Amino acid sequence: MAKTYAVIGGGGSFGIHTALYLLDHADPKKVLGIGRNSLRPEPFSLGIEKRKNYEYHARHVTYELDLLMELLDKERPEIIINYAAQGEGAVSWKHSWRFFETNSMALTRFVEELMKRDYVERFIQIGTSELYGSVEHAATEDDPIRPSSPYAASKAAFDLYLLSAQKFLKFPMNIIRPSNAYCPGQLLHRVIPKAVVCGLKGIKLPLHGGGRAEKSYIHARDLARAILMVCEKAPLGTVYNCGPEQPTAIRRVVELTAEALGVPFDQLCEVTGDRLGQDARYWLDSSAIMRDAGWKAEITWEEGLAEMVAWGRKYFDEIKDWPTDYVLRG
Repeated sequence: MAKTYAVIGGGGSFGIHTALYLLDHADPKKVLGIGRNSLRPEPFSLGIEKRKNYEYHARHVTYELDLLMELLDKERPEIIINYAAQGEGAVSWKHSWRFFETNSMALTRFVEELMKRDYVERFIQIGTSELYGSVEHAATEDDPIRPSSPYAASKAAFDLYLLSAQKFLKFPMNIIRPSNAYCPGQLLHRVIPKAVVCGLKGIKLPLHGGGRAEKSYIHARDLARAILMVCEKAPLGTVYNCGPEQPTAIRRVVELTAEALGVPFDQLCEVTGDRLGQDARYWLDSSAIMRDAGWKAEITWEEGLAEMVAWGRKYFDEIKDWPTDYVLRG
């Protein structure tokens, strides 16, 4: 039976790619994208509002919970996927309370309301690999939580709440903790889209700390596929890491982006100081999601970066002057 899916945080690039994947592969009754703002222009929304069986609504989970619940009660989605969060750990040392306001408090209020409804079959929380902190080995879901930023701590708090709600109140949830995702339509404060735009503009990308930090990257379409596979195959109540087998140094990511652009590496970037709280290595053991749902990352760097460059070239005139700094908002 066809289901209705609601993607909270659906105005962001990962939410949009998830909605696109569900429309193409889940045979849904409807996919709802729900975000705090109206959709951004086409370079970032990818024209999703034109798709059949898709609707977008602006509802703020922190400040408009009543309006959000009215919408959900009308549409009665069986599957709710939550991306909504204050992101960007590096800036969370300033105005840290805002990260807890959204990532812990607002989402807890949201789940308390969902527990009063009978239509929710599964709630998928998109967590973060950052709550494991810097690791020497591939972190498993049972490894200690060692958040190294207020952002990661606020995400960890909600994960722990969800685990308690599932254990004692039988709330039907899963948590997916993905590695860093990238995709066409991603805002330009992220390293890969920023590198693409810098390369196309012929200006230099600041490379923090020489790019020594290692992070695990997946394409947002691989993450979307993981979400659908967990929805269809995984037992409720489980937590899944979701990332590639090996991490990649940020310097290497920029080198690969330079290759995809066809420009020399030293022409693309310049080394700058490191960020506060920058973890040395994010690395996930994703064997559990492979065991339970059959998922593993499939999109190669070559394929994914070719998509990023094609997106940059297609929309260059519209994105070349788009802001590249992260702006914290409520």
